[in-house]
Amino acid sequence: MAKTKPGKKDLDSYTIKGTNKVVRPGDCVLMRPSDSDKPPYVARVEKIEADHRNNVKVRVRWYYRPEESIGGRRQFHGAKELFLSDHYDVQSAHTIEGKCIVHSFKNYTKLENVGTEDYFCRFEYKAATGSFTPDRVAVYCKCEMPYNPDDLMVQCEGCKDWFHPSCMGMTIEEAKKLDQFLCSDCSSDDDAKRSLNSFPVSPAAEAKVEPKRRKR
Repeated sequence: MAKTKPGKKDLDSYTIKGTNKVVRPGDCVLMRPSDSDKPPYVARVEKIEADHRNNVKVRVRWYYRPEESIGGRRQFHGAKELFLSDHYDVQSAHTIEGKCIVHSFKNYTKLENVGTEDYFCRFEYKAATGSFTPDRVAVYCKCEMPYNPDDLMVQCEGCKDWFHPSCMGMTIEEAKKLDQFLCSDCSSDDDAKRSLNSFPVSPAAEAKVEPKRRKR
């Protein structure tokens, strides 16, 4: 047990009021915001403790939504994307509304069904400076944007890079109907020898050849 202040004791768990859901250090939770019009805050519980009156407090590390960051939401940010910040706080355990799961980016892209409690994180965020770690990620398509798991992308069978249908002058419906796809750079090459009947429709899908990555 970690040392606590006099009159306080560490707890191994806390049961969310009105539920049978148990929260333990390391779990991710949804916390009630002061403004009821806002979505719940997301945080990782670092520590749970009770005072001599049995008032339970939780030390949390906040996740920020893209729109809460200094740079704001950008095109490649997913709807369920969060940033793990360096902002710690102590809150009443009564403000915990529920539990959630913050997946790694890789694991999130492998989910067959994304539930309301599923989120993902690929960046750590310094709240004071607005800087991110890592500060460089792989980019795709001729627009050279990082991958947004909410957006459909098609893989070129020539260069193996991934492209947004809209950047290639196609609708999503047209892209889904394609048997194969060649980007504008590869379409002039001799593709008579290619006899592929299908292609993966997302970088998250397993492919025999890894997509070409560029650092931005």
